[in-house]
Amino acid sequence: MPIKTFTSLAISLVTYSLTIGQQTALGQEKTPQDTYNVVNRTLSSEEGTGTIHLNEADGVGIAWIKGREFKEGAIEFDIKGKDAFQQSFVGFAFHGSNDTTYEAVYFRPFNFRSADAVRKTHAVQYIAGPKYDWPKLRAGYPGKYEQPISAAPDPNAWFHAKIVVTAQKIAVFVDGNETPCLTVAPLVQSTGRQIGYWVGNGSAGDWKNLQIRPLSQGQ
Repeated sequence: MPIKTFTSLAISLVTYSLTIGQQTALGQEKTPQDTYNVVNRTLSSEEGTGTIHLNEADGVGIAWIKGREFKEGAIEFDIKGKDAFQQSFVGFAFHGSNDTTYEAVYFRPFNFRSADAVRKTHAVQYIAGPKYDWPKLRAGYPGKYEQPISAAPDPNAWFHAKIVVTAQKIAVFVDGNETPCLTVAPLVQSTGRQIGYWVGNGSAGDWKNLQIRPLSQGQ
C-alpha cells in the first residue's frame, strides 16, 4: 500500500473513532449524580413521567439541584406524600447555603384531612434552618408558621404547590387556589441560592413538573 494511501486511511479511521466516541458521550443520559447533590437519601427517577423519588430514611433528606440558583420568584411543582401519621413530610428547600442552612416549605399530608382539629392546623409549614426549625416555631409562634389547607388534597394523591418568594414575603398556594394557605415574612435574609427537593425525618417523597419562574410571571 502506498504511504499516502495508508496515511489517508489511518486519518479516516482516527476521525471515525473520534466521531463515534463523541456521539456516545453526547448520547449518554445524565445520571442523578450529574443533576443532583443528594444528602442523606437515595434518589431515583422515572422515565416518561420525570418523577423524582427520595426514599425513606432517618433524618432530613435533600436533593439539591446542580446548576440552579434562586433568589426570588415562583417555585411550582406536583408533589405526593402519604397518609401515614408522622411518616410523611414533603416539600421544597430554597436559599440554601449548605446542607443545614436553608429555608423550606413542607407539607404533612397525614394532617390534611385529620379528624383532629389541631392536627389539621399543622398541614403546611415554613422553616428556616438551623435556627428556626418547627419545634421552636410552634412553641414560640403557635399558628404563625404553620397553617391548615382549606379544601385539603387527598393525602395519598398528587397535588400542586406554588411557593412565591420575595424578600418581604413567602406565600404558599395549593391546587390552583388563589388564596394562599400560608403567608409569612422570611425569618432570615439568606445569601444562599441553592434549591432542592426536601423530605423530613423518616419520610419518602415524590415530585414532578418543577417550574421556576421570575416574579413577573410567577405572581
